[in-house]
Amino acid sequence: MKIHAYLMFDGQCEAAFNFYAECLGGSLELMRFGDSPEAKDIPAEFHQRVMHVCLTVGDQVLMASDSLPQCPQPYEGIKGCSITLQVDNVPEAERLYAALSAQGTVQMELQQTFWATRFAMLTDRFGVPWMINCAVDSQQG
Repeated sequence: MKIHAYLMFDGQCEAAFNFYAECLGGSLELMRFGDSPEAKDIPAEFHQRVMHVCLTVGDQVLMASDSLPQCPQPYEGIKGCSITLQVDNVPEAERLYAALSAQGTVQMELQQTFWATRFAMLTDRFGVPWMINCAVDSQQG
């Protein structure tokens, strides 16, 4: 079994996942609502929204889509969870922290803690909460 996170956006999914691919690497697979067999049932102004996107980094997957106005509940943002990046060295933790926190908000600066060589908590410019954890710096031996 594998457990994967699935994020919901309100029209920013494609921009967010292009940004994540730039930060994390990997490959994107994207389908728009207008490309689906059900496109005729979706208002034309939403055809460019993302029906499903998958970012694959190694054997890890992060997925998402944009919400539609006809969904039973209005979009309320992403809350109650964080995407956690477990990294092997301080330079990678610093790189990811700088990239993901740009134009976002930081809840906890990247720093040493009693459980990690480096740890940070932030919310990126798309409203997605992240934690960066570097338990042991593999470059230090």
